[in-house]
Amino acid sequence: MAEPPVRPRPGRRPQPRAPASRDTKSESAGAATWYRVEGENAPDGEATIRSRASTIAFDGSAGTGESLLGPADLLAAALAACILKNVERFSGLLPFRYRHARVQVELERREPPPRIVRARYTLRIVTDEPGHRLELLHHNILRFGTITNTLAGACELDGTILAEPPAAAEQE
Repeated sequence: MAEPPVRPRPGRRPQPRAPASRDTKSESAGAATWYRVEGENAPDGEATIRSRASTIAFDGSAGTGESLLGPADLLAAALAACILKNVERFSGLLPFRYRHARVQVELERREPPPRIVRARYTLRIVTDEPGHRLELLHHNILRFGTITNTLAGACELDGTILAEPPAAAEQE
């Protein structure tokens, strides 16, 4: 049985709940996958995140920097990467033919408390696939995307998928 969500009292921050002792490999949804990153920050705000063979510099300052990505930008980038990765994934599974895909993501932040309340995206795909196949691709991206599912559970997630005919895209 799932544990009830933690609901903080007004004016108090929620405390993380210790994970229940259970075998995650026997859950009906399948085995758990863990993602690990390591981050560092210096007093001047120079910050990095490392995972696998990649290092990402980001703005770890108290304010908002102009040149480096901040945490909300990284969240938007994670959504964009998830959508694009799943375009490629489902191009092989469905199959779905495309020549190019690009996505624009916007996050809406509100406060107090500071939080993301809405994520919007527009996915443009250069393809000659019919509209119903485009909708099938979009359905699968939303249903099976790790980041899309996570954000949909935390905020409003609204997206549009648009097809661009190959001939029109080549003229640009």
